[in-house]
Amino acid sequence: MFRGITAVNIDVKGRLAIPTKYRDGLLRSDQGKMVMTIDTESNCLLLYPMSEWEIIEAKLQQLPSFNPQARRIQRLLIGHATEIDMDGAGRILVSQILRDYAVIEKKVMLVGQGKKFELWSESQWFDARESWLAEEANNTDSLPDEMKTLSL
Repeated sequence: MFRGITAVNIDVKGRLAIPTKYRDGLLRSDQGKMVMTIDTESNCLLLYPMSEWEIIEAKLQQLPSFNPQARRIQRLLIGHATEIDMDGAGRILVSQILRDYAVIEKKVMLVGQGKKFELWSESQWFDARESWLAEEANNTDSLPDEMKTLSL
């Protein structure tokens, strides 16, 4: 389970270190193999352990290929999917194409989302977070029914 936000830096070669609290689990469950792809709703990247990605990829493959929206999602998510191996120092390499999509330079926010991570440029993360908080404060009427019964 991935949770929390961690500020990390990307080095000049495009590598970032996975926080130590996640490394052992990723090595145990997936031998450090992961898949990174783009998020189709925001300019961030999604980082999945290989076993989680394989479940998602199988579902994507089952979408109807003659449906234009399904093909768009398949092209974007599977097309950008990049296999990544964690090295001995717990680092992963983020390709230039993916860094360009997410406007990632040096400072990055690694955001745990349960079964995956989101990878954001620091500035875009703070901008998006402020926007979401402002939107939430002004828009409580449009919550789905499931959210109205959630107690935190």
